[in-house]
Amino acid sequence: MERTAGDAPSEFIDREETSKLNALADIPGAMAHAPIEKRAMTNHDVLNEAYAYAQPSSFARGMRFDLNGLVILFISGTASIDEHGKSVHVGDFPAQLRRTFDNITGLLASEGATWHDIVRTSCYLSDIERDYDVFNAGRTAFYKEQGLDPLPASTGIQARLCRPELLVEIEAIAVFRSDRAAVKGKE
Repeated sequence: MERTAGDAPSEFIDREETSKLNALADIPGAMAHAPIEKRAMTNHDVLNEAYAYAQPSSFARGMRFDLNGLVILFISGTASIDEHGKSVHVGDFPAQLRRTFDNITGLLASEGATWHDIVRTSCYLSDIERDYDVFNAGRTAFYKEQGLDPLPASTGIQARLCRPELLVEIEAIAVFRSDRAAVKGKE
């Protein structure tokens, strides 16, 4: 270990440690110039592509961004739509909510994520005054099933949804490390 004259023993730093500290200091600069990889997400087993709608829609079911080891998933508004693009459970709010959660679960799974990776949801209800209590009870039960703690940040919004028969639509954001399998193995 190379020691600097006049330093107290607790302040000695060897060359290897100095090299590590310099590498750490370079991380923000490296991240600022790191490429951002992005691609559309889908899971045809649970949800059709948006372009299959009768009226062409110009959006992806979700987008995946890979940022130097950090993955961010932006899931588009998702509702009670089946793998053939049909609205399902018309008039049944609890069933629509469950299908919406199942569709989001499928999109998450297609990217190696779960509800534990969700950090935010935006929840759109066609009639928030009529349906909020049923929505909140269903969401609370689903989150409890998933064992979520902490719960994601969330906002409830009344909105006109893309199809008149839909009662609920949810957007979600998930964040996780791309190397988390390796990290979990070291714990």
